[in-house]
Parts: sequence; structure tokens; C-alpha cells
Amino acid sequence: AGEIARRLLCTRPPTSLAQQHQQLYSVLEGGSDTTRNVFFPPPPPPPTEHQPGTCDTEIWSDLKDDRRRIYCNRSINMKTIKAVGFDMDYTLAQYKPETFEALAYRLTTEKLVKVFGYPQKVMELEFDWKYMIRGLTIDKKRGNVLKLDRHKYAKIVYHGFKKLSSEERQVYLAIERTNAFDDPYTYTQIDTLFALAEAYMFIQLVEMKDEATSGILTGKTYEEIYSDIRNSIDLCHRDGSLKRGVAADPGHYIHTDKNIVSLLQDLRFSGKKLFIVTNSLWDYTNIVMNFLISDKKGADKNLDWLDHFDVVVTGSAKPRFFNENQPLFQVETASGHLLNTDEGNPMANLDSEDDLDALEPVPAGKVFQGGNYKILNRMLDLKSESNSEILYVGDHIYGDIVKSKKTLGWRTMLIVPEMEHEIEVLNKNAGVPDELFKMRRKRDRLEDQLQRMDWKLAEHENNLAQFPEEDMVDMLQEMELLSQEYNRLRDAHSTGLASFQGKFHSIWGQLLKTGYQNSRFANQIGRFACLYTSHVGNMAYYSPNKSYRGLQDELPHDAILE
Repeated sequence: AGEIARRLLCTRPPTSLAQQHQQLYSVLEGGSDTTRNVFFPPPPPPPTEHQPGTCDTEIWSDLKDDRRRIYCNRSINMKTIKAVGFDMDYTLAQYKPETFEALAYRLTTEKLVKVFGYPQKVMELEFDWKYMIRGLTIDKKRGNVLKLDRHKYAKIVYHGFKKLSSEERQVYLAIERTNAFDDPYTYTQIDTLFALAEAYMFIQLVEMKDEATSGILTGKTYEEIYSDIRNSIDLCHRDGSLKRGVAADPGHYIHTDKNIVSLLQDLRFSGKKLFIVTNSLWDYTNIVMNFLISDKKGADKNLDWLDHFDVVVTGSAKPRFFNENQPLFQVETASGHLLNTDEGNPMANLDSEDDLDALEPVPAGKVFQGGNYKILNRMLDLKSESNSEILYVGDHIYGDIVKSKKTLGWRTMLIVPEMEHEIEVLNKNAGVPDELFKMRRKRDRLEDQLQRMDWKLAEHENNLAQFPEEDMVDMLQEMELLSQEYNRLRDAHSTGLASFQGKFHSIWGQLLKTGYQNSRFANQIGRFACLYTSHVGNMAYYSPNKSYRGLQDELPHDAILE
């Protein structure tokens, strides 16, 4: 009696997860007290924690630094790609969140106080740029921030800075998960790095509202607070205050990237046409691209960077660019003035004495504003059915990736700067996920056995099954031992998983996981991004004609039977 329980009890891990990891994956060097992960080379010295993955110049036949890799969900042969397009903000231009988002945050608080009448203490709030992550969902109605798994279950929920208990999260269990969280009137997605500052400000103001006993915040709903934040941010963009800050010192807000120019040259040499489609307007686009391409600013700016691209579309109003007919204007690059076009074809100015016969056919220049993908295809000399021959690289999972993939069938690459940190943590804790998986499998087997034994006892009590009394005593004793081991394993797994997730982010855990499920953000990446990587410059480490191949798909039985 009790043989199964005794056998299971003999399989306890002899050491903690951290100790086993240290034994298996670390070595001591030179008699020092520091350890080095033998499977992960030391990273180049970063200027900030979010340094772009483009520091070394060596081209590896097999990249030794996993942070520089391009990861493939859907196989793609770059030889078949005729045009490569780029978003600009947070794609070609990688901003420094500790300075750029902090600037946006400060300007927004000023607008809240001076324009919307918020209390002066709002301007005293401080921005923690590390607190929020992408992939979260804001519940504007209840004042909550949620982290959803791929099935849209709310696994982590905060109201202000208070983490809600499992019981308090029950309100989200009754929500229809097929599309309710996509309702823009109640929910908004933090699906771009630009949204981190506004999300953090929202939870701060929720906290202030809940603590207030008088003043403007007591009379506002959570939805109204979020709307005021969004309107304040829009004002910062419209009045140029944010752009002027970046224009004055681009290097303070944007990372340099020595791989960008060589990447663009390689792509063009391979016969691909290059284009930019950005929501930024021409004046700001010119400032940023001058800094990225030639490190020029102020009066030193020029238009040489345009030589790297066939078409530049500014003010594109994505995602409408991918499914709506918007008028297309030619941008006069010297003045920034907009000229009418007939879907990209030049139009004569009747007040001008220019020779009408001298008008060039499509396109009417190189820089435009507005328009749509159909006009872009024509300017790139691509047929409407050639959408699968276009690769678009962007950072916005919805505005850049989901819409271009679902609506047009473009091939897509998502830029995920957070991948650098995620991969660093995974490499430093190699083996821990597998150990947690085995622990969970063992716990599940114990639970299954306990449930079957409990059912047998129920059958016996209801005269549905008969067995000797001494067998029932043995079974009860064995169940007691199994229950003890099950409780120990459940607690150990829960503690180990929480500790592992906390290594990625102390509040929200791993970007691409929610517990042991993929996060909603990870699910979107898997469905709509053909490729994903930490930085656009990582493309320079691969041939422009590389064949990217996805890994073998797996169902649960594949993982269990390995």
C-alpha cells in the first residue's frame, strides 16, 4: 500500500531552481566570485538598458548573440520580395524611452494642468518609464490595466497601483472574449511604445482620483480622465512642443545606428525598391532621417537621405492607409507645402507658366502625404496582386502589422526592442522553463491520480464498486501521502513560476507570456508577424536574399511526447 506515493516522494529535486541552474549553466572564471553564462557571450556595453541590437559589425554565419537574430513565424524567401517598406518612429528611429517618453510625459502633464484644469500637483508626478510594458489593455470604464493571455483571460489586473485579487478579477470572466476587449469605447490597447507614458499617467491619475475628497478629479469618470490624457497628448503633437524638443537635440532622444545605411544599401543592391510609410509629417520626418542617416541637424540638414528610398509617404494616417481612399498630396520638400496630385500623377497649376507638356508621369516626385496602398503600389511599379512581394517593417502591432497583413496580405516584420531584455533573461535562466514544465507535468499526474482515487471511493460509498475494507484503508493512506506531495509540488511550482516571471518584470512578468500561456501580445505576433526581431538593424546581419524558415508547429501532445 502507498507504493505510488512513496515512489513519487523519492523524486524531489535535491536543490532549488536557482542552484540547479547555477550548477548546469554557469562556470567560475579565474577564481573570482562572479559567474558567467557559458552559452551567452557578454553583450557590448550599452548606453542605456534599451540599446538597439546593432553594436557589433561582424557578420556571423550563425549569429552567436541571440538578441541580434530575426525570428520567423512564417517562412519567407527574400528573393521573392520586390519592395521593402519601413515605418519610421520606433522602427528606423529607436527612441530612448527614459528621455523621449519622459519629455512626452512632462508636456502632457503641463497640458492637463494648463488646458484641462487639473490640480497643480499633477505636474509634480514623476514618470517611471520601466513600469509599463506593451501588450496591456486599459479598461477605461473601471480604471484598470489588464494583462490578457492568448484566450483573453485577465490574468493580472491593477487598479491604480493596487493588484486585484483573483476574486476581484471575476468581473472579467463574464465578459464575452471574442471581441469585447476590442471595443474602443471601453478598452484601449497598449500596443505601441508611444503609449507607455499615457498608460502610466492613467494609473497615477486613477490613484489620485480614488484618494481625492474634493476638486476636479472627484467629478470625473475614469473614461473622462483617459480622454483628457489622450487629448493632452494630441495637443503636444499639434502645437509642435514635442517635435521641437527632439529637433533641438536628436541624439538625446534617439539612438544612433551604424547599420542603417549599410542595410539600405544592401537591400537596394539586391534589386529591391525601398519606401517609408510613416504617420509623422514631413518636417519631423526630415529631422529624424537626417540624424539617422548622416547625423545632421539644424541648418546642416539636407535631402541626401532621400537617395536611399524610392518613395516616402508622410502623414499616412495608418491604419487607414491600408484600407481607405485618402487624397494624396505631393510634398514640396523645401517649403513643406502640399501640392495636389491625381492619385500620384502631377497636376498643373493654372496660375503657373510652366510648360504643361513637361509634366512627368507617375510619380510626381518622391515625397508625399496621405494616399493609400494602391497608389503606392503604382508608384513602385507593382501590380495590385503583388502584395505578397512587399515586406513591411514596423513596430505597431495593429497599425503596422495586423492591418497590412489581414487587409493586404503584405509580408510583415515586427520590431520588438523589448526582445533584447527578454532574451537576456531567458539565456541567464536557461533550463528553468523546462524544469517548471516538468514540475507542472508531475503535479498534474498527481492531481489526476488523486481525482481517480477519489472517484473510486465515491463509487464504493454508493455501492457502484466493491473492494475489501483493508484496500480502502490503504487507498486513504496513499491519498493522504499523495495530497501532501501534490500540495508541495503545487506551491513549489507556483513560487518558481512567479520568481521566474519576476526576473523579466516585477509587475507584469514576461512580455510574451502570461503564466505558462502565451500573452495576447505574443498571440498577435504569432498570427500576423511573418518575422520579428529586436531592432531593424539586425537585418544587416543576414543576406538580403535570405530564406527565412519557420520552426515546426507544435500541439500539446508534441511537447508531452518529446
